[in-house]
Amino acid sequence: MSMKEKCDMLMSERVFVSGGPMNLEETLYRIHHEKLYYCDNEELMKEQGKYLDMVFEYNHLPPSKGEEKKALLKKMFGKIGESSYIETPFYANWGGKNVYMGDHVYANFNLVLVDDAVIEIGDHVMIGPNVVLCTGTHPVSPRLRAKEAQYNKRVKVGSGVWIGANTMVMPGVTIGENSIIGAGSVVTKDIPANVIAFGNPCKVYREITEEDEKYYDKDKLIDIE
Repeated sequence: MSMKEKCDMLMSERVFVSGGPMNLEETLYRIHHEKLYYCDNEELMKEQGKYLDMVFEYNHLPPSKGEEKKALLKKMFGKIGESSYIETPFYANWGGKNVYMGDHVYANFNLVLVDDAVIEIGDHVMIGPNVVLCTGTHPVSPRLRAKEAQYNKRVKVGSGVWIGANTMVMPGVTIGENSIIGAGSVVTKDIPANVIAFGNPCKVYREITEEDEKYYDKDKLIDIE
């Protein structure tokens, strides 16, 4: 039985009462189940530090060290597929440990992955510069925020999605396959598949249709396969 399965079994009905430190098992359970927790567990911070060191290492490898960079990403990420590449610099709370990325994904400069919980990214996804995918958030309560309380909600990006530059995808959001998120958007709610959406907050503008297989840039005829 894995640690996660053990935690699920032991703690599914447990309510934490403030006054003493959470043990590692309880903290790990809460991290992945949208429950409040405190980020001060020494074992947790030590483990996280290993992944942050790898982020630092990746960001300081020269572009010519392609094979080394590829091997390091495979070590860091929960999963990263064939021909997927992340430009440097990029930043991740857990170095990609909780990120499951498909094949042929390209992320431009300054990608930020707040991967305290799982981030799923499908195949053939394009991510513009300065994009943030965020799973971590905090309660409204000033009392709990003063104690650095946090909870996390998964983020999912479907296959074929294009996320424009300077976009923020907030905790709990799912973006459906093939959709386009316009530059500068703040995505606070789920976006369906096969649409163009943009804005703050991000809203659907129109569907992607068969006409988009005939024309690009409004009225230019597509002349390549």
